[in-house]
Amino acid sequence: MNISVQKLLGKIEEELRQAKSSDSEARMREKIYAVKTLCELVLEEQSSSSNTLQSFSTPAPIQTQRMNPYGQVPKMKIDEESNGDSLFDF
Repeated sequence: MNISVQKLLGKIEEELRQAKSSDSEARMREKIYAVKTLCELVLEEQSSSSNTLQSFSTPAPIQTQRMNPYGQVPKMKIDEESNGDSLFDF
């Protein structure tokens, strides 16, 4: 079964995006391991078939966007009697 290098690279990009947005180290390591496995498949494809490599073109760079998982935290309303933003201001 021949899988094109383009499909493998697309899957690598998808797994990399998921690794970057992972909320736990275990999930990130799982995605990185998937990227490693897909890279090994690309290398095996290249060594077994040179004509697949000829159709290879450089994909567009991945645009990453940092997202705050908690959104913007609204600022607490300060009573007139308090002195500032600290919990210890009375």
